[in-house]
Amino acid sequence: MKFSNIFPKVILALLATLSITSCVSRKEITYFQGLDEIQEKVSESKNGLQISPNDLLTISVSAYNMEAAMPFNLPVVGASIGGADAGLRVAGTPQLQPFLVDSDGNIEFPQLGTVQVAGLNRQQLSAKLKASISEYVKEPIVNVRIVNFQVSVLGEVNRPGTFSVQDEYLSLPKALGLAGDMSIYGQRKNVLVMRETNGAKTYAYLDMTDANIVNSPFYYLQQNDVVYIEPNNALKQGASYNRNASVYISVASVLISLIVLIAR
Repeated sequence: MKFSNIFPKVILALLATLSITSCVSRKEITYFQGLDEIQEKVSESKNGLQISPNDLLTISVSAYNMEAAMPFNLPVVGASIGGADAGLRVAGTPQLQPFLVDSDGNIEFPQLGTVQVAGLNRQQLSAKLKASISEYVKEPIVNVRIVNFQVSVLGEVNRPGTFSVQDEYLSLPKALGLAGDMSIYGQRKNVLVMRETNGAKTYAYLDMTDANIVNSPFYYLQQNDVVYIEPNNALKQGASYNRNASVYISVASVLISLIVLIAR
């Protein structure tokens, strides 16, 4: 077989292999472009996590007179040591019992009874409880924590999964960091954030390449938010191909060299 007959087919095969990859501009992959041109506004969601039904809260009440504050705390729980009479002793680190927010957004608080908590953030609930407890205890200190803060990051990220968060503020970039950031095949201009608020599902598509994302109410995530990274067009079009395109190009180069040698 003559080389002149083989060469056009080889070129076509090489072009097909090269079409698997495409040059990507800086605008397609760089986050927060134009950050120096905007003035950050205060986002509404930056007021802290809002408490919702089915949330788990730990609430501790302390004061200078701890004996007076004790009736406003749930019993501390832990693993008991010994027999049936050893229930008051614990092994390991004692933990506060959590309050479960019911479907109506209430908790049953010691001494105070039913307390409406849904829609409040941590600081607001602390102030509300402090005002009520002050009628019985002088200068109480109330600490509130939301202990079931979880978000899920799915799609084109390096470590997809559901992540528990200790911090009260979790930004979208930080959530992506927990998931190992987007892969190079992730759609950076169309990041979907899904949220459920008061039983209603809401969502937003965010552009990670635009610095104005910091002003979105979805920039700071809420508990149980789901972040989905859509694959970019190059990956969709090449879904039937292996991602190791660079390896294929190297192999194609070697094959072309061998064909040229054989055809001589």
